[in-house]
Amino acid sequence: MDVDLYEFAAKVMLLANRGAKKAQEENHRLGLPNVYSIEGRTVFVMPNGEIKTEWP
Repeated sequence: MDVDLYEFAAKVMLLANRGAKKAQEENHRLGLPNVYSIEGRTVFVMPNGEIKTEWP
């Protein structure tokens, strides 16, 4: 039973990570930054790779 639960959780994480990666790629394709919170600070990663801490 436990093995099935861990296998299911691993599959869910795999699918979630794939979806997040696709969303990040689409944001950059549309010229939008990806937004993260790192240690409580908002960080913007621009499509050109530039990292900003101020709203772009």
